[in-house]
Amino acid sequence: MRKYLITLIPVVLLGWQWGPVQDHATTVPAVGTSMEDDIKPIPAQYKAEELTTRILSSYHYRKTKLNDSLSAAIFDKYIDGIDHGKLYYLAEDLNNFEQYKNSFDDYLQKRELDVPFQIYNVFRKRYKERSDYIQNLLGQPKPFDFTADESMDTDREKAAWAKNTDELNDTWRKYLKSEALDLKLSGKADTAVISTLRDRYKNRDRALGRIRTEQVFQMFMNAYAESMDPHTSYMAPTSADRFKQEMSQSLEGIGALLREEDNYIKIVEVIPGGPAFKGKQLKKEDKIVAVAQGDEGKMVDIIGWFVDDAVKLIKGPKSTVVRLQVISADALPGSTPKEYRLVREKIKLEEQRAKSEIVSVNNSNKTFKIGVIDIPLFYRDFEGAQHKEKEFSSTTRDVQKLITELQASNVDGIVIDLRNNGGGSLTEAVSLTGLFINRGPVVQVKEGQGEIEVQSDNDPAIAYDGPMAVMVNRFSASASEIFAAAIQDYKRGIIVGEQTYGKGTVQTLIDLNQWVPKETDQLGQVKLTVAKFYRINGSSTQLKGVMPDLELPTAFKENEYGEGSQPSALPWDQIPSSRYDLANNINPKVIDQLRDKYKQRLKSDEELKTLAKTLEEFKVARENKIVSLQESKRKIERDEAEKKRAAMKQLGEDTTDGEEDEDADPKAAEAPKEAKKKKDIYLTETGRMLADLIVISKEPSFAGNKKKQ
Repeated sequence: MRKYLITLIPVVLLGWQWGPVQDHATTVPAVGTSMEDDIKPIPAQYKAEELTTRILSSYHYRKTKLNDSLSAAIFDKYIDGIDHGKLYYLAEDLNNFEQYKNSFDDYLQKRELDVPFQIYNVFRKRYKERSDYIQNLLGQPKPFDFTADESMDTDREKAAWAKNTDELNDTWRKYLKSEALDLKLSGKADTAVISTLRDRYKNRDRALGRIRTEQVFQMFMNAYAESMDPHTSYMAPTSADRFKQEMSQSLEGIGALLREEDNYIKIVEVIPGGPAFKGKQLKKEDKIVAVAQGDEGKMVDIIGWFVDDAVKLIKGPKSTVVRLQVISADALPGSTPKEYRLVREKIKLEEQRAKSEIVSVNNSNKTFKIGVIDIPLFYRDFEGAQHKEKEFSSTTRDVQKLITELQASNVDGIVIDLRNNGGGSLTEAVSLTGLFINRGPVVQVKEGQGEIEVQSDNDPAIAYDGPMAVMVNRFSASASEIFAAAIQDYKRGIIVGEQTYGKGTVQTLIDLNQWVPKETDQLGQVKLTVAKFYRINGSSTQLKGVMPDLELPTAFKENEYGEGSQPSALPWDQIPSSRYDLANNINPKVIDQLRDKYKQRLKSDEELKTLAKTLEEFKVARENKIVSLQESKRKIERDEAEKKRAAMKQLGEDTTDGEEDEDADPKAAEAPKEAKKKKDIYLTETGRMLADLIVISKEPSFAGNKKKQ
């Protein structure tokens, strides 16, 4: 079996030879007016451009040819990457750029970089104009009238490019006024509001001044790479070094991977075993807007900062305190940032390992003992396994021990909790499935050349053959989806929760310097999608993910935060089904019965009714992107948003991703979690569904013969 790491797999492509790399680029028309401080490409980038283009056009799973259609997609993505909010370029700039829209494929094939760099240099010019306007506005005695009844649309995605400078000035006036209102309503004095904004934008100026050719080149090459699919990317040498550090997970800090996006520092991933994971305070897509050191340190505004600079503030010695102001990923427009206190420490591998607990569920006038196994990721110590160490780290080995312990406690059923599990080792996903089935295929892997490999569990032993449920949510991805899909296809257990993320692709990491060993300059790395995963029934997990048998209320609308939210995501498709024996534990009639019982509880159970109603109201509220710029109305909007957040918090731990009570003593976070544990409504309801299954499975009509699929 191949060792796939589904979140990222380093693979070496063998037998690949390059022809000579050219040393010059073709001259192209100029864009705009050249300035002395314009950023220009360097010779090594022409080499990196050619190598990256050859790799993506020849070895990417999609096999997309460079043509005018792809060129237009690259152009749009490049412009969006530079000015996502349409806050700098003018309509006349876009009209001028339009002549190059179908030429980006030619630039890549002919190793031309002038136009992409000059497009960015026009942005630098426009940025300077914006900076001058901002500082001039903030320098006025009373820059904002908070009594004026006006509003602003916070969603700039569908906004038109400003026709002229006056129109852009008015957009920025509203933008700054909105930021000022946020600060004012957070308790800052008027002078402090202006001082904070001036510092914030001076920091942005400094950040832009530090951007050099490497960042511009990476932005352009990523416009190409991400047009192929969202998991393919080019990493310039500095970014590649940072990626290696992140993957090593050896840095002391909060245990989160970060990126900069739209002037914010966003959380890419919360690493199992770190402070953020254990505290359940932060989640993917949250925005960190300010950082303070210790319990008394002053908050430093980091909006507009580079991620490298932000990391320097957030990182720190073990056992020290860092406080963060965070805008939640699902926050309503105008919501107040929340402050969280974290104690820095190294990632603890033991915190990544599977854990179990027993919960009591009352159902049908009977109490059921339900064993819950929480798996934060699919981990495997490949080196330890290779050296045949007796106790090497393995998800499957740990879960098998937990199953034995739960069975010794006479549980009635077992829940496998994969919520927020972003993936990991494919080997473990396959072997873990084997604990619950006799033997057979688990997943199919299709490479770009069309070759299909079936990965199977060949061990006939079954660790647990009783009633089981698998919990998933929108952030269950990759290996989690493979396991859940296999359990569902074998009809071995019920899948409960939300539609999963839908990441059914495999990436490989390629160092460009391996193709030009005599090159003294570092050329960077390419992360490349090379294969797709398919369920044993032939359906891809890509894009659609796994649809639960029983859907619980969700705070997310369809295609939000999942693979479906990415325009360049690879499509869903099918291949022939594998042959496998159904466990026959589940059938459509059983699912219908379970769903009917769940719907009855939705009508009668007050907690469930409140959960469904509150989440629906929250989704509707998030659709409204208009915020008032009048202080009195904005305060009402903020108060309403706070009420909705408070209502969400009352629903239990997983509804709010385990947010702590902001009114509590921040040092109480260090107290044992057993002292105060919120009720997990999702887990409780999943336990009830499993209890229903246990009751139904004892009915004479439930039994059936195993069938071939």
